[in-house]
Amino acid sequence: MSSPGESLGLPLLPARDVYTVSSLNREARRLIERQLGTVWVEGEISGLVRPRSGHLYWRMKDENAQLRCAMFRGQNRLLRFQPDDGQHVLARGRVSIYEPRGEYQLVVEYLEEVGEGLLRRKFEELKRKLAAEGLFDEARKQEKPELPRRIGVVTSPSGAAVRDIITVLARRFPAIPVLIYPTAVQGPGAAAEIASALELADRRGECDLLILARGGGSLEDLWSFNEEAVARAMAAVSIPVISGVGHEIDFTIADFVADIRAPTPSGAAEIAVPDQAQWMAGIEALGERLFRAVGQRLAEPSNRLTALGHRLQQSHPGVQLRHSAQRLDELETRFGLALRQTLEERRSRLSESGARLRGASPAGRIGSIEERLGFLYRSLVRAAGSAISRRRQRLSLAQRALESVSPVATLERGYAIVSSGDSGAIVTDARSAPPGTPLDIRLARGGLGATVDTSHPPQDERRAGESDP
Repeated sequence: MSSPGESLGLPLLPARDVYTVSSLNREARRLIERQLGTVWVEGEISGLVRPRSGHLYWRMKDENAQLRCAMFRGQNRLLRFQPDDGQHVLARGRVSIYEPRGEYQLVVEYLEEVGEGLLRRKFEELKRKLAAEGLFDEARKQEKPELPRRIGVVTSPSGAAVRDIITVLARRFPAIPVLIYPTAVQGPGAAAEIASALELADRRGECDLLILARGGGSLEDLWSFNEEAVARAMAAVSIPVISGVGHEIDFTIADFVADIRAPTPSGAAEIAVPDQAQWMAGIEALGERLFRAVGQRLAEPSNRLTALGHRLQQSHPGVQLRHSAQRLDELETRFGLALRQTLEERRSRLSESGARLRGASPAGRIGSIEERLGFLYRSLVRAAGSAISRRRQRLSLAQRALESVSPVATLERGYAIVSSGDSGAIVTDARSAPPGTPLDIRLARGGLGATVDTSHPPQDERRAGESDP
């Protein structure tokens, strides 16, 4: 039986492969993910959104296009920086399609700032180079002294790291002096300064242990300790070097070259010196062992002599026995004196050691500094009082001089200041105040109002008038 189309002579159309919107989006997502896989994309963050779910959403853009990005909570918890709008970043992820809206997006698995990524590549290249040259080999690394004579610290003199190191050293073993080799630890030229400080410490030989330290920061902040100049300077130093740079999770090239790597600056100070309390306990234990050993050594001859005395009593005549007994008494006396002398010497040495330790304590220096501060404070108070007194005398003299020329003093002597009641001008000439002119008269206390009744010209004008015919 033929179909209606055939009966009308029309050609048959092929069967239609119809997708739903969901199935088309799903198929497109599979194709994109399968074909592209993991990619790296560089661009600028724009429109960053942080919903309560903990996921991150933004658009990555360049001059000509933009791309939607999503980074889920499990990955963004591992970020080493805080993303924000306008940052230039490098993202690694999978290209996909968000099916419900059919939007093309990048599912980000790793994100870093562009500058940090470049630094990390340089870090790995230098690390491989120096490792191949043997700068990281354990065979070339030096043992630190058990009790350093003096410790040198190469760091910034104004940073928190130097304060942490000094605090820990003062707590653990305050008798060991510390010498600071100041240097910049961040910014242009910092690597050269660090290398110069290491070379200076090695050349001067003032210390038998060095600590290279800096507080935490980003990879860029710590980059001075990843420079080749610093690594080679550390390798050339003949003094053991402890590296305490950044936090425990931070690793620098300096950490690999150093003889000992500490997780933090405080950790480097902990490693550098022993605990003073443990050393004192060890000294006391050695003293007790020495006392017992000396006692045993002195007891052995005495016991042997006692045994010989018994043998002499059994095998020799009485004269020889008396001689032996006298000799025994003499030896016992000498041994007793030797024992007491030895014990006194040991006690004296222990006392001197304790006195040296107490003398090296910072408590005495603090007391002298406090006395000096008290003296300076009293001197400052005296100087300030003297200066204030001189200023008061000068002020009093100036006040008296001012009062001597003040018009008020003139008024006190009975004089008055006369001014025109109309214009307020001072009247110094009788001709400027004809009869009927109102006047204001200022006295030493108060004033008067008056009107001119008569006006007398100056004496010279009056005499000139009288001489006219």
